[in-house]
Amino acid sequence: MATVNLNGQYRDGGGGAASGSGGSCSSSSQYPIQGKKDQWIKLNVGGTCFLTTKTTLSRDPNSFLSRLIQEDSDLISDRDETGAYLIDRDPRYFAPVLNYLRHGKLVLDGFSEEGILEEAEFYNVTHLIGLLKDSIARREQRPAADKKRVYRVLQCQENELTQMVSTMSDGWRFEQLINIGTSYNYGAEENAEFLCVVSKECANTLIGRENESNDRAKVLQQKGSRM
Repeated sequence: MATVNLNGQYRDGGGGAASGSGGSCSSSSQYPIQGKKDQWIKLNVGGTCFLTTKTTLSRDPNSFLSRLIQEDSDLISDRDETGAYLIDRDPRYFAPVLNYLRHGKLVLDGFSEEGILEEAEFYNVTHLIGLLKDSIARREQRPAADKKRVYRVLQCQENELTQMVSTMSDGWRFEQLINIGTSYNYGAEENAEFLCVVSKECANTLIGRENESNDRAKVLQQKGSRM
């Protein structure tokens, strides 16, 4: 059996489910016996131990992991003191790659797709690479469909208009100004009141909170266009 000083560690067993991820690779057991009956493989990925089977690691015959466990492997490899294959990669993102080889499904479980893709490309798990790239592409196309423009109405006096419009931030932009008349007289000076309609693109998850102001703003826009 060969071992590798690379990005991943695994342990392989004949036809059995793989178990174990995380924790120390220390063990009181002897090195696995070399031979045809030796179906379990132990991997030390970045200091974390993984136990799996040859069957699992051979699911993609062209992958680095499949090549690693071949008796005539062309990969230069090292082992730790327990006999585990040494692979210098991030163990967090190796776990989703190994689980994909176990059951053929991409389970993100809170992991970054880009992080898993980096490891899938290193281990050359071809079909998983395709799944991740498709998933990332769908995610990047999603925002345009998931966003909607919402509106808010701000009431202000004439002498506040310039400052309010110049300080708008966080994606808000000016849409329309509606004169609603004079609010009060101060000496001989009249102070006009305005409604300022502003808008912003928001994710659909936030739309519910904006519905009321959205509807009011549209009514005011229609009213203002007739003034």
